[in-house]
Amino acid sequence: MNMETPRTRSRSGGRSARRAARTAPDFAMLPGLTRNIPVCEVMDGSQVERIHNASMDILENVGVHFRDPIALEDWKRIGAKVVDETVYLDRALVMDLISTIPSDFTYHARNPAKNVRLGGKHSIFVPMTGAPFLRDLDDVRRNPTLDDLAMFHKLAHMSPALHSSAHHIVEPYDHPISQRHLRITYSSMKYSDKTFMGMTTSPKNAEDVMDMCAILFGEDFLEENPVTTGNCNGNSPLVWDETMLGAMRAFCKRNQPVLCSPFVLGGANTPASVAASVAQLNAEALSALAYTQVIRRGAPAIYGHYLSTVSMKSGAPMAGTPEISLMNFMIGQMARFYDVPWRTSNTLGGAKTFDAQAGYESATTLSSVIHAGANYIWHSAGWNEAGMHCSVAKFVVDAEQCAMAYRMAEGPKWDDFDTAVGAVPDVGPGGHYLGHPHTQENFQTAFFMPELFDNNSIEQWVAEGSVEITERALNHARKLLNDYEEPKLDEAKNEALLDYIARREREIPAADELNQSY
Repeated sequence: MNMETPRTRSRSGGRSARRAARTAPDFAMLPGLTRNIPVCEVMDGSQVERIHNASMDILENVGVHFRDPIALEDWKRIGAKVVDETVYLDRALVMDLISTIPSDFTYHARNPAKNVRLGGKHSIFVPMTGAPFLRDLDDVRRNPTLDDLAMFHKLAHMSPALHSSAHHIVEPYDHPISQRHLRITYSSMKYSDKTFMGMTTSPKNAEDVMDMCAILFGEDFLEENPVTTGNCNGNSPLVWDETMLGAMRAFCKRNQPVLCSPFVLGGANTPASVAASVAQLNAEALSALAYTQVIRRGAPAIYGHYLSTVSMKSGAPMAGTPEISLMNFMIGQMARFYDVPWRTSNTLGGAKTFDAQAGYESATTLSSVIHAGANYIWHSAGWNEAGMHCSVAKFVVDAEQCAMAYRMAEGPKWDDFDTAVGAVPDVGPGGHYLGHPHTQENFQTAFFMPELFDNNSIEQWVAEGSVEITERALNHARKLLNDYEEPKLDEAKNEALLDYIARREREIPAADELNQSY
Protein backbone atom coordinates (compact mmCIF):
# COMPACT_ATOMS: atom_id res chain seq x y z
CA MET A 1 0.00 0.00 0.00
CA ASN A 2 2.77 2.43 0.92
CA MET A 3 4.52 1.68 -2.34
CA GLU A 4 1.43 2.76 -4.27
CA THR A 5 1.16 6.12 -2.55
CA PRO A 6 4.09 7.85 -4.26
CA ARG A 7 2.92 6.62 -7.65
CA THR A 8 -0.60 7.98 -7.07
CA ARG A 9 0.76 11.33 -5.91
CA SER A 10 3.09 11.52 -8.84
CA ARG A 11 0.26 10.94 -11.28
CA SER A 12 -2.00 13.54 -9.63
CA GLY A 13 0.83 16.05 -9.79
CA GLY A 14 1.68 15.16 -13.36
CA ARG A 15 -0.62 14.88 -16.34
CA SER A 16 -3.85 15.38 -14.35
CA ALA A 17 -2.45 18.48 -12.68
CA ARG A 18 -1.34 19.91 -15.99
CA ARG A 19 -4.75 19.12 -17.42
CA ALA A 20 -6.48 20.79 -14.45
CA ALA A 21 -4.30 23.86 -14.91
CA ARG A 22 -5.22 24.05 -18.58
CA THR A 23 -8.94 23.77 -17.84
CA ALA A 24 -8.99 26.17 -14.86
CA PRO A 25 -11.13 29.30 -15.36
CA ASP A 26 -9.23 32.21 -16.85
CA PHE A 27 -10.69 35.67 -16.25
CA ALA A 28 -7.92 37.55 -18.06
CA MET A 29 -9.28 39.97 -20.65
CA LEU A 30 -8.75 38.93 -24.24
CA PRO A 31 -6.79 41.49 -26.26
CA GLY A 32 -8.85 43.73 -28.48
CA LEU A 33 -10.11 41.67 -31.39
CA THR A 34 -8.18 41.79 -34.66
CA ARG A 35 -10.54 40.35 -37.26
CA ASN A 36 -9.00 38.00 -39.82
CA ILE A 37 -12.09 36.89 -41.72
CA PRO A 38 -13.55 38.66 -44.77
CA VAL A 39 -16.29 41.24 -44.28
CA CYS A 40 -19.67 40.69 -45.91
CA GLU A 41 -20.31 43.40 -48.50
CA VAL A 42 -23.80 43.34 -49.98
CA MET A 43 -23.36 46.43 -52.18
CA ASP A 44 -21.15 46.90 -55.21
CA GLY A 45 -19.20 50.12 -55.74
CA SER A 46 -21.96 51.81 -57.70
CA GLN A 47 -24.49 51.09 -54.94
CA VAL A 48 -22.17 52.54 -52.30
CA GLU A 49 -21.90 55.68 -54.46
CA ARG A 50 -25.69 55.71 -54.81
CA ILE A 51 -26.17 55.73 -51.02
CA HIS A 52 -23.43 58.37 -50.67
CA ASN A 53 -24.98 60.67 -53.27
CA ALA A 54 -28.48 60.27 -51.84
CA SER A 55 -27.14 61.19 -48.38
CA MET A 56 -25.32 64.22 -49.77
CA ASP A 57 -28.49 65.35 -51.55
CA ILE A 58 -30.33 65.14 -48.21
CA LEU A 59 -27.65 67.20 -46.47
CA GLU A 60 -27.53 69.82 -49.22
CA ASN A 61 -31.24 70.15 -50.07
CA VAL A 62 -33.28 68.93 -47.07
CA GLY A 63 -30.86 69.89 -44.34
CA VAL A 64 -30.51 68.82 -40.74
CA HIS A 65 -31.98 70.56 -37.71
CA PHE A 66 -29.36 71.50 -35.12
CA ARG A 67 -31.54 72.66 -32.23
CA ASP A 68 -28.72 74.37 -30.39
CA PRO A 69 -27.68 78.03 -30.72
CA ILE A 70 -23.99 77.31 -30.16
CA ALA A 71 -23.91 74.68 -32.90
CA LEU A 72 -25.73 77.02 -35.30
CA GLU A 73 -23.14 79.73 -34.66
CA ASP A 74 -20.35 77.19 -35.15
CA TRP A 75 -21.77 76.19 -38.53
CA LYS A 76 -22.15 79.83 -39.60
CA ARG A 77 -18.60 80.54 -38.56
CA ILE A 78 -17.20 78.00 -41.02
CA GLY A 79 -19.48 79.06 -43.87
CA ALA A 80 -22.35 76.56 -43.80
CA LYS A 81 -25.78 77.73 -44.93
CA VAL A 82 -28.05 78.13 -41.88
CA VAL A 83 -31.74 79.02 -42.08
CA ASP A 84 -33.38 79.24 -38.67
CA GLU A 85 -32.36 75.91 -37.08
CA THR A 86 -31.77 74.08 -40.35
CA VAL A 87 -28.19 73.58 -41.51
CA TYR A 88 -27.58 72.83 -45.19
CA LEU A 89 -24.24 71.09 -45.60
CA ASP A 90 -22.30 71.22 -48.83
CA ARG A 91 -20.82 67.82 -49.68
CA ALA A 92 -17.34 69.24 -50.17
CA LEU A 93 -17.46 70.74 -46.67
CA VAL A 94 -18.68 67.46 -45.16
CA MET A 95 -16.00 65.41 -46.87
CA ASP A 96 -13.30 67.85 -45.83
CA LEU A 97 -14.39 67.73 -42.20
CA ILE A 98 -14.73 63.97 -41.87
CA SER A 99 -11.35 63.47 -43.55
CA THR A 100 -9.71 64.64 -40.31
CA ILE A 101 -11.33 61.94 -38.15
CA PRO A 102 -8.71 59.32 -37.16
CA SER A 103 -9.33 56.01 -38.91
CA ASP A 104 -8.17 54.18 -35.80
CA PHE A 105 -6.97 54.99 -32.30
CA THR A 106 -6.18 53.30 -28.99
CA TYR A 107 -8.32 53.41 -25.86
CA HIS A 108 -6.21 53.69 -22.72
CA ALA A 109 -7.48 51.85 -19.65
CA ARG A 110 -6.29 52.53 -16.11
CA ASN A 111 -4.56 49.16 -16.44
CA PRO A 112 -2.34 49.69 -19.50
CA ALA A 113 -2.37 45.94 -20.18
CA LYS A 114 -6.02 46.41 -21.09
CA ASN A 115 -5.56 49.14 -23.67
CA VAL A 116 -7.44 48.31 -26.88
CA ARG A 117 -7.18 49.54 -30.44
CA LEU A 118 -10.29 50.54 -32.41
CA GLY A 119 -10.82 50.99 -36.13
CA GLY A 120 -10.00 49.10 -39.32
CA LYS A 121 -9.74 45.42 -38.38
CA HIS A 122 -9.73 46.22 -34.65
CA SER A 123 -12.90 45.69 -32.63
CA ILE A 124 -14.08 45.63 -29.01
CA PHE A 125 -17.13 44.20 -27.23
CA VAL A 126 -18.99 46.50 -24.80
CA PRO A 127 -21.89 45.49 -22.48
CA MET A 128 -25.40 46.90 -22.81
CA THR A 129 -26.42 50.11 -21.06
CA GLY A 130 -29.53 52.01 -20.12
CA ALA A 131 -31.83 49.30 -18.75
CA PRO A 132 -34.50 50.66 -16.38
CA PHE A 133 -35.03 47.14 -14.95
CA LEU A 134 -32.98 44.03 -14.36
CA ARG A 135 -33.60 40.33 -14.04
CA ASP A 136 -31.50 39.58 -11.00
CA LEU A 137 -29.63 36.56 -9.60
CA ASP A 138 -32.99 35.01 -8.77
CA ASP A 139 -34.33 35.87 -12.26
CA VAL A 140 -36.75 38.39 -10.73
CA ARG A 141 -37.58 41.48 -12.77
CA ARG A 142 -37.26 44.61 -10.58
CA ASN A 143 -35.83 48.13 -10.30
CA PRO A 144 -32.03 48.26 -10.08
CA THR A 145 -29.85 49.84 -7.39
CA LEU A 146 -26.25 51.07 -7.26
CA ASP A 147 -25.29 47.66 -5.86
CA ASP A 148 -26.86 46.01 -8.91
CA LEU A 149 -24.89 48.31 -11.18
CA ALA A 150 -21.70 47.38 -9.30
CA MET A 151 -22.57 43.70 -9.77
CA PHE A 152 -22.75 44.13 -13.55
CA HIS A 153 -19.49 46.08 -13.60
CA LYS A 154 -17.87 43.20 -11.70
CA LEU A 155 -19.29 40.66 -14.17
CA ALA A 156 -18.01 42.76 -17.08
CA HIS A 157 -14.58 42.89 -15.42
CA MET A 158 -14.48 39.08 -15.17
CA SER A 159 -15.76 38.37 -18.69
CA PRO A 160 -12.70 37.88 -20.92
CA ALA A 161 -14.36 38.92 -24.18
CA LEU A 162 -15.82 42.15 -22.80
CA HIS A 163 -13.35 44.99 -23.25
CA SER A 164 -15.23 47.68 -21.33
CA SER A 165 -17.28 48.15 -18.17
CA ALA A 166 -19.59 50.55 -20.10
CA HIS A 167 -21.47 52.92 -17.74
CA HIS A 168 -25.12 52.70 -16.60
CA ILE A 169 -25.70 49.06 -17.54
CA VAL A 170 -28.78 49.46 -15.34
CA GLU A 171 -30.28 52.64 -13.92
CA PRO A 172 -29.65 52.89 -10.15
CA TYR A 173 -33.06 54.01 -8.85
CA ASP A 174 -31.82 54.43 -5.29
CA HIS A 175 -29.85 57.55 -6.18
CA PRO A 176 -31.09 61.00 -7.29
CA ILE A 177 -31.31 61.34 -11.07
CA SER A 178 -29.43 64.63 -11.16
CA GLN A 179 -26.46 63.13 -9.27
CA ARG A 180 -26.63 59.64 -10.69
CA HIS A 181 -24.01 60.16 -13.41
CA LEU A 182 -21.33 60.73 -10.76
CA ARG A 183 -21.93 57.43 -8.97
CA ILE A 184 -22.30 55.56 -12.27
CA THR A 185 -18.96 56.87 -13.53
CA TYR A 186 -17.24 56.04 -10.25
CA SER A 187 -18.65 52.49 -10.32
CA SER A 188 -17.31 52.02 -13.87
CA MET A 189 -13.88 53.18 -12.73
CA LYS A 190 -13.79 51.37 -9.38
CA TYR A 191 -14.94 47.84 -10.12
CA SER A 192 -13.05 47.30 -13.37
CA ASP A 193 -9.75 48.46 -14.79
CA LYS A 194 -10.93 48.18 -18.38
CA THR A 195 -11.97 51.16 -20.50
CA PHE A 196 -15.45 52.52 -19.84
CA MET A 197 -18.15 54.82 -21.18
CA GLY A 198 -19.02 58.33 -20.02
CA MET A 199 -22.49 59.73 -19.38
CA THR A 200 -23.86 62.24 -21.90
CA THR A 201 -27.25 62.83 -20.28
CA SER A 202 -26.59 66.58 -20.23
CA PRO A 203 -23.72 68.89 -21.19
CA LYS A 204 -22.87 69.52 -17.52
CA ASN A 205 -22.98 65.80 -16.72
CA ALA A 206 -20.59 65.19 -19.61
CA GLU A 207 -18.25 67.86 -18.20
CA ASP A 208 -18.37 66.14 -14.81
CA VAL A 209 -17.35 62.87 -16.47
CA MET A 210 -14.46 64.64 -18.19
CA ASP A 211 -13.34 66.11 -14.87
CA MET A 212 -13.43 62.65 -13.24
CA CYS A 213 -11.42 61.21 -16.13
CA ALA A 214 -8.87 63.98 -15.65
CA ILE A 215 -8.57 62.99 -11.97
CA LEU A 216 -8.08 59.34 -12.87
CA PHE A 217 -5.69 59.76 -15.80
CA GLY A 218 -4.34 63.32 -15.56
CA GLU A 219 -5.44 66.33 -17.60
CA ASP A 220 -2.43 66.23 -19.92
CA PHE A 221 -2.89 62.50 -20.58
CA LEU A 222 -6.55 63.10 -21.40
CA GLU A 223 -5.58 65.75 -23.92
CA GLU A 224 -3.58 63.24 -25.96
CA ASN A 225 -5.26 59.87 -25.32
CA PRO A 226 -8.81 58.49 -25.59
CA VAL A 227 -9.85 56.92 -22.28
CA THR A 228 -13.66 56.85 -22.43
CA THR A 229 -16.56 57.01 -24.91
CA GLY A 230 -19.61 59.25 -25.10
CA ASN A 231 -22.78 58.43 -26.99
CA CYS A 232 -24.82 61.14 -28.72
CA ASN A 233 -28.16 59.99 -30.10
CA GLY A 234 -29.83 61.81 -32.95
CA ASN A 235 -33.59 62.26 -33.14
CA SER A 236 -34.44 60.72 -36.47
CA PRO A 237 -35.43 62.00 -38.88
CA LEU A 238 -32.68 64.62 -39.26
CA VAL A 239 -32.57 66.31 -35.85
CA TRP A 240 -29.74 66.84 -33.34
CA ASP A 241 -30.77 68.48 -30.07
CA GLU A 242 -29.12 70.82 -27.60
CA THR A 243 -28.53 68.17 -24.93
CA MET A 244 -26.64 65.81 -27.20
CA LEU A 245 -24.70 68.55 -28.99
CA GLY A 246 -23.62 70.13 -25.70
CA ALA A 247 -22.42 66.76 -24.42
CA MET A 248 -20.63 66.19 -27.72
CA ARG A 249 -18.75 69.47 -27.28
CA ALA A 250 -17.70 68.48 -23.75
CA PHE A 251 -16.15 65.25 -25.02
CA CYS A 252 -14.65 66.52 -28.27
CA LYS A 253 -13.00 69.54 -26.64
CA ARG A 254 -11.16 67.13 -24.34
CA ASN A 255 -10.22 64.87 -27.28
CA GLN A 256 -12.51 62.04 -26.20
CA PRO A 257 -14.43 60.01 -28.79
CA VAL A 258 -18.19 60.12 -29.22
CA LEU A 259 -20.53 57.74 -30.99
CA CYS A 260 -22.63 59.76 -33.46
CA SER A 261 -25.74 57.61 -33.31
CA PRO A 262 -28.98 58.16 -35.22
CA PHE A 263 -31.75 56.20 -33.49
CA VAL A 264 -33.39 54.21 -36.28
CA LEU A 265 -36.83 52.66 -36.00
CA GLY A 266 -37.11 51.44 -39.57
CA GLY A 267 -40.49 52.26 -41.07
CA ALA A 268 -41.38 54.74 -38.30
CA ASN A 269 -38.68 57.43 -38.35
CA THR A 270 -37.04 56.28 -41.59
CA PRO A 271 -38.60 55.23 -44.90
CA ALA A 272 -40.04 51.72 -45.11
CA SER A 273 -37.06 50.63 -47.19
CA VAL A 274 -33.69 49.18 -46.20
CA ALA A 275 -31.63 51.16 -48.73
CA ALA A 276 -33.48 54.44 -48.18
CA SER A 277 -33.21 54.03 -44.38
CA VAL A 278 -29.45 53.64 -44.76
CA ALA A 279 -29.28 56.76 -46.96
CA GLN A 280 -31.09 58.84 -44.30
CA LEU A 281 -29.12 57.32 -41.41
CA ASN A 282 -25.89 57.95 -43.30
CA ALA A 283 -26.78 61.63 -43.78
CA GLU A 284 -27.61 61.98 -40.07
CA ALA A 285 -24.40 60.29 -38.93
CA LEU A 286 -22.24 62.31 -41.33
CA SER A 287 -23.71 65.59 -40.15
CA ALA A 288 -22.76 64.78 -36.55
CA LEU A 289 -19.35 63.39 -37.48
CA ALA A 290 -18.67 66.60 -39.39
CA TYR A 291 -19.70 68.67 -36.38
CA THR A 292 -17.20 66.86 -34.14
CA GLN A 293 -14.50 68.23 -36.41
CA VAL A 294 -15.97 71.73 -36.27
CA ILE A 295 -15.56 71.46 -32.51
CA ARG A 296 -12.02 70.12 -32.70
CA ARG A 297 -10.15 69.06 -35.83
CA GLY A 298 -8.65 65.60 -35.47
CA ALA A 299 -10.76 64.59 -32.47
CA PRO A 300 -11.63 60.87 -32.55
CA ALA A 301 -15.24 60.12 -33.48
CA ILE A 302 -17.19 56.99 -34.33
CA TYR A 303 -19.89 56.53 -36.97
CA GLY A 304 -22.79 55.24 -34.91
CA HIS A 305 -26.36 54.08 -35.09
CA TYR A 306 -28.98 52.15 -33.20
CA LEU A 307 -30.90 49.88 -35.58
CA SER A 308 -34.35 48.46 -35.15
CA THR A 309 -37.24 47.76 -37.45
CA VAL A 310 -40.82 48.40 -36.41
CA SER A 311 -43.59 45.82 -36.46
CA MET A 312 -46.33 47.11 -38.72
CA LYS A 313 -48.78 45.08 -36.62
CA SER A 314 -48.08 46.75 -33.28
CA GLY A 315 -45.56 49.55 -33.82
CA ALA A 316 -43.15 47.80 -31.44
CA PRO A 317 -39.40 47.70 -32.24
CA MET A 318 -38.08 44.32 -33.36
CA ALA A 319 -34.66 42.69 -32.97
CA GLY A 320 -32.83 40.08 -35.02
CA THR A 321 -34.71 40.70 -38.27
CA PRO A 322 -33.04 40.12 -41.66
CA GLU A 323 -33.32 43.80 -42.55
CA ILE A 324 -31.26 44.76 -39.48
CA SER A 325 -28.52 42.41 -40.64
CA LEU A 326 -28.61 43.88 -44.14
CA MET A 327 -28.40 47.41 -42.78
CA ASN A 328 -25.40 46.45 -40.65
CA PHE A 329 -23.63 45.08 -43.73
CA MET A 330 -24.42 48.26 -45.66
CA ILE A 331 -23.42 50.64 -42.86
CA GLY A 332 -20.13 48.78 -42.49
CA GLN A 333 -19.45 49.46 -46.16
CA MET A 334 -20.32 53.13 -45.80
CA ALA A 335 -18.04 53.56 -42.77
CA ARG A 336 -15.18 51.94 -44.67
CA PHE A 337 -15.96 54.19 -47.65
CA TYR A 338 -15.40 57.21 -45.38
CA ASP A 339 -12.50 55.48 -43.52
CA VAL A 340 -13.94 56.04 -40.04
CA PRO A 341 -14.52 53.59 -37.17
CA TRP A 342 -18.12 52.51 -36.67
CA ARG A 343 -20.36 51.35 -33.88
CA THR A 344 -23.23 48.89 -33.90
CA SER A 345 -25.47 47.10 -31.40
CA ASN A 346 -25.13 43.43 -30.56
CA THR A 347 -27.02 40.47 -29.01
CA LEU A 348 -30.30 42.40 -28.99
CA GLY A 349 -33.45 40.61 -27.86
CA GLY A 350 -37.10 41.56 -27.64
CA ALA A 351 -38.07 38.54 -25.52
CA LYS A 352 -39.39 39.06 -22.01
CA THR A 353 -37.33 36.21 -20.52
CA PHE A 354 -34.12 34.46 -21.44
CA ASP A 355 -35.86 32.06 -23.79
CA ALA A 356 -35.35 30.67 -27.31
CA GLN A 357 -36.54 33.93 -28.89
CA ALA A 358 -33.85 35.85 -26.99
CA GLY A 359 -31.23 33.34 -28.11
CA TYR A 360 -32.21 33.36 -31.77
CA GLU A 361 -32.45 37.15 -31.96
CA SER A 362 -29.12 37.65 -30.21
CA ALA A 363 -27.27 35.03 -32.27
CA THR A 364 -28.55 36.52 -35.52
CA THR A 365 -27.39 39.98 -34.54
CA LEU A 366 -24.01 38.81 -33.23
CA SER A 367 -23.26 36.92 -36.43
CA SER A 368 -24.18 39.83 -38.67
CA VAL A 369 -22.18 42.47 -36.78
CA ILE A 370 -19.06 40.29 -36.83
CA HIS A 371 -19.38 39.67 -40.57
CA ALA A 372 -20.20 43.35 -41.13
CA GLY A 373 -16.81 44.31 -39.66
CA ALA A 374 -18.09 46.48 -36.81
CA ASN A 375 -15.53 48.15 -34.54
CA TYR A 376 -17.34 49.36 -31.41
CA ILE A 377 -19.73 46.48 -30.68
CA TRP A 378 -22.02 47.87 -28.03
CA HIS A 379 -24.90 46.23 -26.10
CA SER A 380 -22.93 42.97 -26.28
CA ALA A 381 -24.23 41.47 -23.02
CA GLY A 382 -27.54 41.41 -21.17
CA TRP A 383 -29.96 43.22 -23.51
CA ASN A 384 -33.51 41.84 -23.54
CA GLU A 385 -37.12 43.09 -23.68
CA ALA A 386 -36.05 45.71 -26.26
CA GLY A 387 -33.55 47.09 -23.75
CA MET A 388 -36.04 47.45 -20.92
CA HIS A 389 -34.13 45.03 -18.72
CA CYS A 390 -30.64 43.62 -18.35
CA SER A 391 -30.71 39.93 -17.50
CA VAL A 392 -27.93 38.53 -15.32
CA ALA A 393 -28.34 35.13 -16.93
CA LYS A 394 -28.29 36.52 -20.44
CA PHE A 395 -25.36 38.81 -19.57
CA VAL A 396 -22.99 35.95 -18.78
CA VAL A 397 -24.17 33.79 -21.70
CA ASP A 398 -23.89 36.72 -24.11
CA ALA A 399 -20.37 37.38 -22.84
CA GLU A 400 -19.43 33.77 -23.59
CA GLN A 401 -21.03 34.06 -27.02
CA CYS A 402 -18.82 37.09 -27.66
CA ALA A 403 -15.81 34.94 -26.76
CA MET A 404 -16.98 32.38 -29.32
CA ALA A 405 -17.45 35.10 -31.94
CA TYR A 406 -14.00 36.46 -31.07
CA ARG A 407 -12.51 33.03 -31.75
CA MET A 408 -14.31 32.72 -35.08
CA ALA A 409 -13.33 36.23 -36.19
CA GLU A 410 -9.65 35.51 -35.53
CA GLY A 411 -9.80 33.09 -38.45
CA PRO A 412 -8.07 29.71 -38.79
CA LYS A 413 -4.84 29.24 -36.87
CA TRP A 414 -1.88 27.66 -38.66
CA ASP A 415 0.82 27.73 -36.00
CA ASP A 416 0.65 23.98 -35.25
CA PHE A 417 -0.50 22.77 -38.66
CA ASP A 418 2.57 20.65 -39.44
CA THR A 419 2.61 19.07 -35.98
CA ALA A 420 -1.10 18.30 -36.12
CA VAL A 421 -0.90 16.77 -39.61
CA GLY A 422 2.01 14.73 -38.32
CA ALA A 423 -0.42 12.98 -35.96
CA VAL A 424 -2.32 11.44 -38.91
CA PRO A 425 0.26 8.70 -39.73
CA ASP A 426 0.69 8.04 -35.99
CA VAL A 427 -3.01 7.21 -35.61
CA GLY A 428 -3.62 5.68 -39.04
CA PRO A 429 -6.89 4.25 -40.40
CA GLY A 430 -9.53 3.32 -37.84
CA GLY A 431 -7.75 4.83 -34.83
CA HIS A 432 -8.60 7.82 -32.67
CA TYR A 433 -6.75 10.95 -31.59
CA LEU A 434 -7.93 11.27 -27.99
CA GLY A 435 -4.78 9.82 -26.48
CA HIS A 436 -2.31 11.29 -28.93
CA PRO A 437 0.26 13.68 -27.38
CA HIS A 438 -0.76 16.50 -29.75
CA THR A 439 -4.39 16.18 -28.65
CA GLN A 440 -3.41 16.04 -24.98
CA GLU A 441 -1.42 19.23 -25.31
CA ASN A 442 -3.96 21.13 -27.43
CA PHE A 443 -7.42 19.87 -26.49
CA GLN A 444 -8.25 23.01 -24.48
CA THR A 445 -7.37 25.49 -27.21
CA ALA A 446 -8.06 23.60 -30.44
CA PHE A 447 -11.85 23.85 -30.17
CA PHE A 448 -13.89 26.31 -28.14
CA MET A 449 -15.72 24.55 -25.31
CA PRO A 450 -18.58 26.66 -23.92
CA GLU A 451 -18.96 26.48 -20.15
CA LEU A 452 -22.62 27.45 -20.15
CA PHE A 453 -23.98 25.12 -22.83
CA ASP A 454 -24.68 21.50 -21.89
CA ASN A 455 -23.40 18.94 -24.40
CA ASN A 456 -23.63 15.83 -22.24
CA SER A 457 -25.96 12.91 -22.87
CA ILE A 458 -29.55 13.29 -21.73
CA GLU A 459 -28.96 10.59 -19.13
CA GLN A 460 -26.12 12.57 -17.57
CA TRP A 461 -28.09 15.82 -17.84
CA VAL A 462 -31.04 14.23 -15.99
CA ALA A 463 -28.74 12.68 -13.40
CA GLU A 464 -27.28 16.11 -12.70
CA GLY A 465 -30.70 17.66 -12.09
CA SER A 466 -31.97 18.59 -15.59
CA VAL A 467 -30.56 22.11 -15.18
CA GLU A 468 -31.51 24.43 -18.05
CA ILE A 469 -29.53 27.37 -19.39
CA THR A 470 -30.98 30.13 -17.20
CA GLU A 471 -30.24 28.29 -13.97
CA ARG A 472 -26.78 27.29 -15.17
CA ALA A 473 -26.05 30.90 -16.10
CA LEU A 474 -27.22 32.27 -12.75
CA ASN A 475 -25.13 29.70 -10.89
CA HIS A 476 -22.16 30.74 -13.02
CA ALA A 477 -22.77 34.42 -12.27
CA ARG A 478 -22.86 33.71 -8.54
CA LYS A 479 -19.54 31.88 -8.81
CA LEU A 480 -17.98 34.74 -10.76
CA LEU A 481 -19.08 37.25 -8.14
CA ASN A 482 -17.76 35.01 -5.37
CA ASP A 483 -14.36 34.84 -7.13
CA TYR A 484 -14.25 38.56 -7.97
CA GLU A 485 -11.18 40.50 -6.82
CA GLU A 486 -11.42 44.28 -7.03
CA PRO A 487 -8.67 45.95 -9.07
CA LYS A 488 -7.90 48.61 -6.49
CA LEU A 489 -7.77 52.24 -7.50
CA ASP A 490 -4.73 54.28 -6.52
CA GLU A 491 -5.63 55.56 -3.06
CA ALA A 492 -4.89 59.22 -3.78
CA LYS A 493 -6.93 59.14 -6.99
CA ASN A 494 -9.75 57.32 -5.22
CA GLU A 495 -9.88 59.99 -2.52
CA ALA A 496 -9.80 62.75 -5.14
CA LEU A 497 -12.67 61.13 -7.03
CA LEU A 498 -14.76 60.76 -3.87
CA ASP A 499 -14.02 64.36 -2.89
CA TYR A 500 -15.12 65.53 -6.35
CA ILE A 501 -18.34 63.50 -6.13
CA ALA A 502 -19.10 64.85 -2.65
CA ARG A 503 -18.56 68.44 -3.81
CA ARG A 504 -20.69 68.04 -6.92
CA GLU A 505 -23.46 66.32 -4.95
CA ARG A 506 -23.53 69.32 -2.60
CA GLU A 507 -23.79 71.63 -5.61
CA ILE A 508 -26.41 69.69 -7.60
CA PRO A 509 -29.99 69.91 -6.28
CA ALA A 510 -31.55 66.54 -5.55
CA ALA A 511 -34.95 67.63 -4.24
CA ASP A 512 -37.47 65.67 -6.31
CA GLU A 513 -35.15 63.15 -7.54
CA LEU A 514 -35.56 59.76 -6.03
CA ASN A 515 -37.62 57.85 -8.52
CA GLN A 516 -40.89 56.98 -6.86
CA SER A 517 -41.22 53.69 -8.72
CA TYR A 518 -38.31 52.25 -6.72
